[in-house]
Amino acid sequence: MIPNPHGRSYSKKEQALLSVFKKSCTKRDIEQLHAHLVQTGFTQSLFVVGKIIVFCAVSDECSMDYAVSIFKTIENPDGFLWNTMIRGFGRMNQVHQVFSYYKRMLDHGEIADNFTLSFLIKSSAQSGSILLGKQTHCNAVKHGLDGHVFVRNTLIHMYGMLNNLRIACQLFDEMPNPNLVAWNTIIDSHVCCGKHQEALELFSQMLDAGIKPDDATLVVILSACAALGALELGRWVHSIVDQNCSMNDVSIANSLIHMYARCGELEEAHEIFNRMKSKNTVTWNTMILGLAAHGHFREALDVFSIMINEKDAPPNDITFLGVLSACSHGGMIEKGRQYFDKMTKEYQTKPAIKHYGCMVDMLCRAGLVIEAYLLVQSMPMKCNAIIWRTLLGGCRIHGNVKLAEKVRMHLLEVEPDHSSDYVLLANTYASLEDWNQVSRVRRSMTANGVQKPSPGNSFIGVP
Repeated sequence: MIPNPHGRSYSKKEQALLSVFKKSCTKRDIEQLHAHLVQTGFTQSLFVVGKIIVFCAVSDECSMDYAVSIFKTIENPDGFLWNTMIRGFGRMNQVHQVFSYYKRMLDHGEIADNFTLSFLIKSSAQSGSILLGKQTHCNAVKHGLDGHVFVRNTLIHMYGMLNNLRIACQLFDEMPNPNLVAWNTIIDSHVCCGKHQEALELFSQMLDAGIKPDDATLVVILSACAALGALELGRWVHSIVDQNCSMNDVSIANSLIHMYARCGELEEAHEIFNRMKSKNTVTWNTMILGLAAHGHFREALDVFSIMINEKDAPPNDITFLGVLSACSHGGMIEKGRQYFDKMTKEYQTKPAIKHYGCMVDMLCRAGLVIEAYLLVQSMPMKCNAIIWRTLLGGCRIHGNVKLAEKVRMHLLEVEPDHSSDYVLLANTYASLEDWNQVSRVRRSMTANGVQKPSPGNSFIGVP
């Protein structure tokens, strides 16, 4: 029996269902509540059913497939439910479904609001398509919502993600009184695009405008400091963190560890790491990678062992990237083999091409170029030029001309006109004093019009 929404008992029953929903936190709870809705005839109560769809859209417990199955049964979904479905698909990075449901929403007669446009803009950023991003921007203008502060900030973020800082800055500059979120967004956009110095200059302008930074600002600025090696500014940010008692924020503590590690101040990084009461996977990864990058290979593996023993946070693909890098640079071949094997068997982490790259680098450093070549041949994905070039470099160092020639043939298929490949092969022959082959490779390089790139340069910051 379908309850009468105008009856006296309807609102009381609806409130009772909502109170039950507040206690539901798992997929099983939600499924039981949904079954009860079907039995009691409340499947058309948008308020109650909407709570279930929101749970599916924002929680990892339920899938969007389950949300779709419920949404299909609703005769007249309102704008909130359409927005929730769009939001859920956006969170799952299902861009096609996002815009499919948006079209259906318009066909249903619903009008897009600032939430709708913000979800669409976020999905456009995730798609990586500047064309889709501009089309969504035009749609926001068409609906008269491009000036809405929430939509405008999301647009700035989108153009930053799509590496179009010109439009992002233009949108920001058009804001008469940008709030803290707008400042954070434009600063973060610059950091995402690798414009770290410009990000710090914007931060200075923000402070001059009287805007007080929050935790999100500090995380982004610490990232810029890490990239630039701006240790003194990073320490100043650290002092602000201490003043505001923000060290309990895991993301800020992680950013400080990353900044100090990138600047070579491992003692300060380790001090923050040890003081943290709770650590997530990013915390452990940052410390492991920082130690490995500065040659503290055994310490990096010790931190990994503690991470495994404490079981506070599970290791992921980035963890093993740091571990394998430590094994590679530390010459710990057997440990590297063991961890690479454990990745899949014990931690259900599928090796990506970067992990294979670490293994190839490790084996080449140890002179095991044949084993490295066999590993490349067994890779489940297509090998890229970087790994082939690593192997070619190993062949040069250890004088394996026959394998170098094989590897060079593979490189010709992937990236035929890279000057370093000619140089590495020529140097391999030179190490064996086979000058005729050296001359042949160099003539081939000239005939193919391949030239060495212009020299690089270094930057050293002096305090």
